[in-house]
Amino acid sequence: MFTVKKTEMINKTFRLPANLVERLSAVAQEQGVSMNNLVAQCCEYALGQMPEDKHSKGATKSKP
Repeated sequence: MFTVKKTEMINKTFRLPANLVERLSAVAQEQGVSMNNLVAQCCEYALGQMPEDKHSKGATKSKP
């Protein structure tokens, strides 16, 4: 049976260098995804590549 899944989202504001935003925008457009989706994927990937001892205490590693 088909079940619609909804991920809880939270609005946050981040300041990023203009050249990084331009690069992210270009990649998002090329890949056909939103910038929000791309940034979330980039963050998940970066956190997943960190050694376990570098993670903040109490933070949980989310699985995609």
